[in-house]
Amino acid sequence: MKSSYRWLQRLLENNLTRRIIKNSGYLLSATGISAAIGMLQGILVARLLGVNDFGILGIITLFTSVINRLISFRMGELVIKYIGHYNEEDDQVRAAAVFKASAILEFLASIVAFGLLVLLAPIGASYFAKDSSLTPLFIIYGLTILFNLISESSTGLLQIFNRFRGMSGLLVAQSLFTLVLITLIYLNDGGLMAVLLAYLGGKAIGGIGLSAAALLEANRQWGRGWWLTPLRLLRSKARELADFAIHTNISSSISLVTKDSEILWVSFFRTPVEAGWYKLALTLANIVQLPVSPLPKTIYPELSREAARKRWDNFRHVMRQGSFMGGAYSLVATIGLLILGRPLIRLVYGEEYLPAYPALLILLVGYLVANTFIWRRPALLALDRPDFPTKLNLIMAGLKVLGVILLVPRYGYLASAALLAGFYVLNSLISYWKVRSLLINRESSS
Repeated sequence: MKSSYRWLQRLLENNLTRRIIKNSGYLLSATGISAAIGMLQGILVARLLGVNDFGILGIITLFTSVINRLISFRMGELVIKYIGHYNEEDDQVRAAAVFKASAILEFLASIVAFGLLVLLAPIGASYFAKDSSLTPLFIIYGLTILFNLISESSTGLLQIFNRFRGMSGLLVAQSLFTLVLITLIYLNDGGLMAVLLAYLGGKAIGGIGLSAAALLEANRQWGRGWWLTPLRLLRSKARELADFAIHTNISSSISLVTKDSEILWVSFFRTPVEAGWYKLALTLANIVQLPVSPLPKTIYPELSREAARKRWDNFRHVMRQGSFMGGAYSLVATIGLLILGRPLIRLVYGEEYLPAYPALLILLVGYLVANTFIWRRPALLALDRPDFPTKLNLIMAGLKVLGVILLVPRYGYLASAALLAGFYVLNSLISYWKVRSLLINRESSS
């Protein structure tokens, strides 16, 4: 008991760890509440719609997300890195210019993404949902893109200035609003259209609220006239900024193939029913993922600061604590789902969803490894290697697509689960090796 207390005391002595835990605590609390709300919401939706329509719901929401991320430049990461850089140099004017440039680019990209979604909606309905009459539902849900015009830039700004509490509040408000709507729809025996509109309403609250909070924060940090800051101030950094944005966009686009479009692959090669089973498996696997997912958002600003200051011992300390927090929880959650997963599915979702359990077990292996190395991408970005995740993901995307084409048509959603788990394991181990070698080189040259 005493040794555990001393270990906890040593853990909290470090300012970096305390800040990560505090900021993660806000997001973790919000994510935990939202996860519980989302679980209840998912149960209501799954029981209301049945396996087939539950799968179609996942297809529509994921199709929109894929189109949006295909055009997205992940501006939040750029905002964190370069506003953090200019803050360290006390150059507030250029920091404001970075946010302005990021918001403008993201705004334009969102408009393009929505237009592309409208053009591709018939393809999504015919080839993924297997029903061309569902095209209007794809377009209606696509409005979520317009409600999140500058959400990535906004998220990055709020993170760099440690406004995690406000972000957490918005996340909970969005989840509660959606749950209220879903409950009303469930009690009135609504259908797929009503559920999509409820999801759309929640996304609207989250996106608009996040953008408003970021604009208020920009006024607080740089004054009301910050948006008049000339972009020419960034001319000397233009190529570097463009390279960073392009690499993160390519990396994000590749991730769509490797890990973020699973339901679409299954629905394309198999059926919406298998997509429904797989969607549930991914939802339950998120019990492992969701409480850990805020960690990169709080770890990245800290790693970026310590890299800028060349304090490599602190850099390693952040990585170790990230591994401990991510890995320890994931191990406990994995064991729990291994034991309780099958009876949970049978009791809560119904017998028709039981085929999701084998896919869940396969996914848990990959999630456990990935969460143990939860810092891998933030560390590579902080070490000025945004190209490495891009190159690694490109190679693995080719291998995964080959595996999907060869295996998913024959073995279905179980093959897709195995390929995703394998991707997480290989990506994590290779990224760990790269970060380790980069740190050794940085320390020797400091």
